[in-house]
Amino acid sequence: MNANQTDNAVIIFVNVVGVALAYGLLALSLYLSTEVPLATKGYWGMGVLLLTISLINVVKYRFDAQSREDRIRRIEEAKHDKLLEDYVGEVK
Repeated sequence: MNANQTDNAVIIFVNVVGVALAYGLLALSLYLSTEVPLATKGYWGMGVLLLTISLINVVKYRFDAQSREDRIRRIEEAKHDKLLEDYVGEVK
């Protein structure tokens, strides 16, 4: 495993722990708040879960778009390299 994969694994782990901690603290806060009705607590919980799903989708689609752009760029670079090799090969 190279250094970049190790760095990514550490960053992903820290983010997962952060999200789990945030959910835990939110659940504790909603559980301990006695002044807020149960319906309001459920509404807040649904809002947080839907926001999380939306954020995951945004990140996934941005990653997919970046991956697609990188793939197209690599194909174009390979095509240009092949054209240069063909041109240089004909000159000799």
